[in-house]
Amino acid sequence: MQPEPLICVIDDDEAVRQSLEFLLRTAGIQVRSFDSATAFLESLKDEKVSCIITDVRMPEMTGIDLLRHLNEMKADIPVIVITGHGDIALAVDAMKMGALDFLEKPFDDELLLSAVRSALNREKEAAKHNAEINEIRDKLAALSNRERQVLEGLVGGKANKVIAFNLGISPRTVEIYRANLMTKMAANSLSDLVRMAMIAGILEESKGHR
Repeated sequence: MQPEPLICVIDDDEAVRQSLEFLLRTAGIQVRSFDSATAFLESLKDEKVSCIITDVRMPEMTGIDLLRHLNEMKADIPVIVITGHGDIALAVDAMKMGALDFLEKPFDDELLLSAVRSALNREKEAAKHNAEINEIRDKLAALSNRERQVLEGLVGGKANKVIAFNLGISPRTVEIYRANLMTKMAANSLSDLVRMAMIAGILEESKGHR
């Protein structure tokens, strides 16, 4: 089972933290809050964080510094930046550094919840995509070397006769390998096979071998 999404709120203003905690918990979303970006980073290794909501202006480490640090760590966590009046230029800088969205205080509760849901949906889609890639790679690993060669020929747009000539086997043998790999890959059609190859990066590899 996938763990419940966890939202982390980072703001040095206790009233803002409490308000966001209440809003998110009322919406049925798990939340933890931190009074500084430093405190959040210290806890990051122990938590699977789904989304970060951070103020842009904070002592010690600003929201911009936090984004820079997350980029250096290659931590792919959606970040929503909240700003005070007059901090729009900082918010734009945050967006350039990969922030998903920014909201100006005082913000509408529903607007914040909508931004959080967008972030969570992005994470779900990414997890689904990664699971699909892993499943396809497992299927590819089960192919024999010859089946893999035929697959690369097929996704490279080559006819059976051309694949047969290149591999030094008969077109009939290519057809047998093709049928086998379609079964092993659970592909319904050649287009389905090509789609899987694109997801796993095989199509680019086969182009490189031309």
